[in-house]
Amino acid sequence: MPKGYIIGHITVNDPEAYQEYIERDTPILLSHGARPIVRGGKAEVLEGETFQRHVVFEFDSYETAMAAYNDPEYQEVAQIRRRTADSVILVVEGV
Repeated sequence: MPKGYIIGHITVNDPEAYQEYIERDTPILLSHGARPIVRGGKAEVLEGETFQRHVVFEFDSYETAMAAYNDPEYQEVAQIRRRTADSVILVVEGV
């Protein structure tokens, strides 16, 4: 079964307030079996334009990744991200 991924491209506008999002979203995603693959580290844009921060969480399946994203507790915490950052969030099926 293909794995699933939540991928986020984020530019943080309020770093202090955004920290609460990081502290609260991680336990929720981990409770769905998430494995952090990329969490903000060094990145260099080689072509095109992008956001400043990149995050990838791996899940056992696409369905599990969707369930994590749609978890009501996560959606409540996601409001913090929506207030404090510009972002694009995707759920992607792996190979």
